[in-house]
Amino acid sequence: MSAKRVLIVAGDAVEALEVYYPYFRCMEEGFHVDLAAASVKKLHTVIHDFEDWETYTEKPGYGIEANVAFEDVNVSDYDALIIPGGRAPEHIRMNNDLLEIVKHFFEKDKPIAIMCHGSLVLTPIAEVAKGRKMTAYQACKPEVESMGAEYINEMDYVDKNLVSGHAWPDLPAIMREFVKQVNDAPVTT
Repeated sequence: MSAKRVLIVAGDAVEALEVYYPYFRCMEEGFHVDLAAASVKKLHTVIHDFEDWETYTEKPGYGIEANVAFEDVNVSDYDALIIPGGRAPEHIRMNNDLLEIVKHFFEKDKPIAIMCHGSLVLTPIAEVAKGRKMTAYQACKPEVESMGAEYINEMDYVDKNLVSGHAWPDLPAIMREFVKQVNDAPVTT
């Protein structure tokens, strides 16, 4: 049996823990993982922390290689999708190739994990979120609700194939459920 294939979509200013933790956790599970961005390049990550500010703070993080461009992704090759947060979702959501990728995973009911500000990727394709329940970083609540989704005020939430989380501290629960769903899903051929 071939390995399950997971696609992570990101861009510059992706939250470091929200891309690295799922990347390595999926590899640990034996999944094949590709990281897609607008172009093949080394992405700049950011580290968000919860200090004594009214919002989170941001510092530069490690680099991570995107090995496939959005335009070159063959969605039928993948069993699951991960959308990390950070500031990347604000700008990658403007990429039409990315939007088609995301729509595929919703339409085919494949496992999807969305963390923190990753929910912003859905705003241009709000129809995929309409009627769904999800959580996200609290500052994203207006966007989640404007898409017609119900914002759940919990740290992580599962709505069928959609696993969503508030922020990077919730990654263990998010990834536990996501890995379970990927393992239970049929392998894409």
